[in-house]
Amino acid sequence: MKRRDYLCAAASGLLLVRCPALAETAERVYRVGILRPSPPPYDKTANGIPDALRELGYLEGRNIVIERLYAGGKPERLPGLVRELLQVKVEVVIAVSSPAVQAVRAASATLPIVMYGNFDPVALGLVASLARPGGNVTGVLIAPDGYLAGKRLELLKAAVPQATRFAYLGPPADPSARLQLVETKKAAASLGIEVADVEVRNGDYERAFVAIAAQRPEALFVAAHTLFVRDRMQIIQLAAKYKLPATYEWREQVADGGLMTYSTSLSWIYQRLASYVDRLLKGAKPGDLPVERPTRFELVINMKTARALGLTIPQSLLLRADEVIG
Repeated sequence: MKRRDYLCAAASGLLLVRCPALAETAERVYRVGILRPSPPPYDKTANGIPDALRELGYLEGRNIVIERLYAGGKPERLPGLVRELLQVKVEVVIAVSSPAVQAVRAASATLPIVMYGNFDPVALGLVASLARPGGNVTGVLIAPDGYLAGKRLELLKAAVPQATRFAYLGPPADPSARLQLVETKKAAASLGIEVADVEVRNGDYERAFVAIAAQRPEALFVAAHTLFVRDRMQIIQLAAKYKLPATYEWREQVADGGLMTYSTSLSWIYQRLASYVDRLLKGAKPGDLPVERPTRFELVINMKTARALGLTIPQSLLLRADEVIG
């Protein structure tokens, strides 16, 4: 036995146990927060960000702790949830939606924030510019400008070319929801169609669809909102009940029975968010990381849903589709 091994064993009182010359260094454990103003997602989308982090080597229970906090649709709870994140000393916060970003930024000017959502961070004063944010906020936007409402409405019109009356299913009032409605109505005017907007109140989708049916629309535009992603099965079933061809925000909504969407990819967004977290944990400064906007979009059409509606999708539109389901 070498002398250094003997001394190590003697110190432990176990002369038969050999201590290595170089002890293995314990792996560092990072702590990251995910803050959402909405209730928790009920399906696989809840694991999108952790799964993307796992692909970069961050494994829960091993080298990363993820603190998931949800305001349950009550934005007034956000400041208290931010205090909880600060108390457990998270190193990075992924803040979903502008209210969440604003709540974290109001509490700390130094904690790195990775934002995710559909809003104008420059207009809101969250970053100096998209190219050089300059503060403690960076991240990923869902759309390049606005909500892709114009393109989504144009493609829905192409799917039901004879339709002139459309309905707009809107989320509970908030700044981004109001901007989205303005964009949708502007697009409708350019397409020569009428749009009647109905807001979902207190999660009462049944009542909202009764109000929509009273307008006698020929198609439905489902606004972009996290609550509508969470509650998509109820919305999809009601759209089918009222025989309304509908466009949605995400491919996942179409895969579950919605008619169509034009959007970027959720998996791409999760991968980009994870990339930002990785770079920040390794020492990058958020103010030096440009805010990303998607550059590729996909038209997805569910033909099984089209057949159930008795709808014939024009061949010209099918040829433009990136994916046809069913």
